[in-house]
Amino acid sequence: MQTPVTTSEEFVTRWRTPPNFPVAAPLVPFEFQFPKAVDILDHIRRDNEVRYTVLDPDDWQVRLDRTAAFRSAPLEELLTWRFRLVHFNLSRFYKDFLEGFQNDVMTPWRTFLSAQGFTWQRCAPLLFISSQGAASTYHNDNSHGLVWQVEGVKAFHSYVDPDRVLAAEDAVIGKTTAEEPPAHNEAERLSIRMEPGDTLWSHALTPHWVTSETPLSMSINLSHGALCHHGVYAEREVALRRYWDDHPAEAWLHDLRNTRY
Repeated sequence: MQTPVTTSEEFVTRWRTPPNFPVAAPLVPFEFQFPKAVDILDHIRRDNEVRYTVLDPDDWQVRLDRTAAFRSAPLEELLTWRFRLVHFNLSRFYKDFLEGFQNDVMTPWRTFLSAQGFTWQRCAPLLFISSQGAASTYHNDNSHGLVWQVEGVKAFHSYVDPDRVLAAEDAVIGKTTAEEPPAHNEAERLSIRMEPGDTLWSHALTPHWVTSETPLSMSINLSHGALCHHGVYAEREVALRRYWDDHPAEAWLHDLRNTRY
């Protein structure tokens, strides 16, 4: 179990190198009163930018039918399904159920980062909702994330030493993504149980997966693109920058490649 980071000095020391670590509540300079997860689910599932996956049952036809009906099915029925949902553009709701989020969460967090000497190109919130027993894919992100558990309980799984499991160069070209993690020794795994109000730092390009332990689990991930400290990137992200330099025609470079101060 990783010990929580409790001071800004320790955060600055540990952010560059895995493994993931919890962040103590006093270090997180924000709070926000969210609606209930069930109400956000019912609202956001109808938005045309939401992404969702129905995970059961094994009968593919039933799964296809539920996928087609996800936006309009009775809420009581939907809550009996196993699913995961994500929304990558929460600014659409800043005048809706997230009114005040920019001032109460994003501005204090960006101010905290800036005061410690960090710069970034993108710092944006992502929303995740999943039902009990649901699991994310096994994957890595190109960006660092401050994961904030809002409602319910989930476990965030990664590795004590990600370099032994997946080299940064392999993570960059997508050798991580799968529905389930590969077979591994449990002693190599780092699992952090997250309850409401808990936060953790998820390093860029580290393989991980998430499992939900309560009827509904809702979390916010503050995603940081091109994050660096006094102009220095995290160790694994250097591989990403090197790859982009070698492949300048990649279509998605406009989002993260060039740091803006």
